Amino acid sequence: MEEEVAQRKIIHVDMDAFYASVEQMDNPDLRGKPLAVGGGGKRGVVSAASYEARVFGVRSAMPGFKARKLCSDLIFVRPRFDRYKEISDQIRKIFFDYTDLVEPLSLDEAYLDVTENKKGNPSATLIAKEIRQQIFEEVGLTASAGISINKFVAKVASDYNKPNGQKTVNPEEVVEFLEDLDVKKFYGVGKVTRAKMYQMGIYTGKDLKSKSEEFLTQNFGKSGKHYYQIVRGIHLSEVKPNRQRKSLAAERTFSDNISSEIYMLERLESIAEELQKRLKNNKVSGRTVTLKIRYSDFSLQTRSKTLPYFVSDADILLETAKELLYQDTMKNSVRLLGISLSNLNTGKDKKKQKEKEEVEIVQLRFDF
Repeated sequence: MEEEVAQRKIIHVDMDAFYASVEQMDNPDLRGKPLAVGGGGKRGVVSAASYEARVFGVRSAMPGFKARKLCSDLIFVRPRFDRYKEISDQIRKIFFDYTDLVEPLSLDEAYLDVTENKKGNPSATLIAKEIRQQIFEEVGLTASAGISINKFVAKVASDYNKPNGQKTVNPEEVVEFLEDLDVKKFYGVGKVTRAKMYQMGIYTGKDLKSKSEEFLTQNFGKSGKHYYQIVRGIHLSEVKPNRQRKSLAAERTFSDNISSEIYMLERLESIAEELQKRLKNNKVSGRTVTLKIRYSDFSLQTRSKTLPYFVSDADILLETAKELLYQDTMKNSVRLLGISLSNLNTGKDKKKQKEKEEVEIVQLRFDF
């Protein structure tokens, strides 16, 4: 492996059943019971499931009605994202006690580069253990962690001893660790790719490693080179502490399909208000408004418009969404509507906007 890879000590911290665990922490009556965060109706979706619910096969992204069939005693609670973000912020403060190289992936997981750290601790394994203990003592939740030489192996390893555990893959163990894994456990290999690999006789990392780069590129396109490298422990992506959000969105799935444009406009108004709230919380605005429409036959359509200025106001979002709604005829009744905002004023764009507003007011090897 390349020296640059071996010189990193990366930790991937992943909270255990985060949303569900927060709900159980805040409400003692829910502890030890099968719990799903999300909607239990015919159009509802499970956002997160407690470990008690997972025993019955309940998983995130599963339709609520299916989850109820699997577990008749399943308790559904509505998500409280403001609360989850509050807890997430507390956890991130703990991360920053150890390193400034923190790359959040979502509210409940993040990469940390502790090659050089604020504690002067040479052991990434001990740092991960300390972080997990600190989270438990200060927040009251458990976390799992993966520790290795790069982000990919660390993320795969974090799922190895869940919940409330950790796995270290030392530099000399990386290749053997990956060879023994089922390809479905490779982060980034989804159901479709997994099925295709299985059809080709590629079941484990060792099977994958036996294929040439040319073969993988021919069969998996640009991802082929990625698969060729990661199974050899090569993943050069650095921990990016200033990872920029590309878009923000809000959407609603309706309990009954709607076909009236009047009803659609009513729903879009509340969606625009929710998006405005999220933009305000993240202190960003954007220029490209996209209307998302999922029809009753599950087909998806998006319509976008880029404005000449940055916006975050609900009224402007709504008016643009209305324009996009009337842009074309509806081909069927609608089960979901959403509004997203991209081309956000992050990084250089934010600096440019600030400058404009001054003129006019516009909205090797280590011991692991």
